[in-house]
Amino acid sequence: MMNDNRVTIFASIAGLALLITLPAIFGSYYLGLATKMIIFGLFAMSLDLLIGYTGLASLGHAAYFGVASYATGLLALRLGWSVWWALPAGVLVAGLTAALFGLLALRARGSYFLMITLALSQVLWGIAFGWRSLTGGDDGLPEVPRPDLGLPWSLADNTPFYYFTLVIAAIATLLLLRVVSSPFGQSLRGIRESETRMLALGYDTWRYKFIAFILAGLFAGLAGVLYVYYNRFVSPDYIHVARSAEVLLMVILGGAGSLFGPALGAAVIVLLENIVSGYTERWLMVLGVVYVLVTLFAPDGITGVVRRLRQRQGGRA
Repeated sequence: MMNDNRVTIFASIAGLALLITLPAIFGSYYLGLATKMIIFGLFAMSLDLLIGYTGLASLGHAAYFGVASYATGLLALRLGWSVWWALPAGVLVAGLTAALFGLLALRARGSYFLMITLALSQVLWGIAFGWRSLTGGDDGLPEVPRPDLGLPWSLADNTPFYYFTLVIAAIATLLLLRVVSSPFGQSLRGIRESETRMLALGYDTWRYKFIAFILAGLFAGLAGVLYVYYNRFVSPDYIHVARSAEVLLMVILGGAGSLFGPALGAAVIVLLENIVSGYTERWLMVLGVVYVLVTLFAPDGITGVVRRLRQRQGGRA
């Protein structure tokens, strides 16, 4: 496990070094695409805290992504709040929503947990879609202003906003790495492997899962805040089940339980979506095909395939 953590840290450092140099390599369009990859990488890592480390498969994780987006967009548009207030407020709203939903969802297990998270998320989607006077309905909230940090350069330009996103995502990743490598993270792994055994050892497993649920919601909310600033728009699609399924596929494709894997899966899915959308509008169908193929041929994801190859090479040596 320690070796896996070291590989994750090394890969994160190498990836960060590459990301820092991207503006010197790519133009504005691809820089925007890289920004989206970073945001969804953070979103996928937040879900991995539930799936890969706690063993809780959620199909409603977009709820916290979307509610943070709406909170930040509304505060910026209707009240004129600056990023220093709107960003933490959006993350806080996501955390409070996760706490409320956790109190309800953690009463269930297995497929019932999966379905109740989906149902709770769809409740928020229904509110966002129907409360037109507040949320704009299916028209959404356009023209959300990008943050003004009072710096000599404007975040309205893609390069400064890219670095703004990169810095926040890097800090969030370090915090996530700290969480999963701490005794708390080790306890989550124990719950994932055998909750009955952890109960016998005297652990309050419900409390650990509840805290993990809130933390996952907070980091998903941070990704949602960054995305509404990136897109300058928020709509009910941010909370839709398709968004939850998309981020779930990112985690599965990259490999649950490794943080770096889901971030890689997010980059692949965002890139694939960008390519496929140039040829067809049936992106969801392609998403389903990818899900089936990954489940059949690489159930432990990209990182699992790499791990097996390393083990084979080690065995031959």
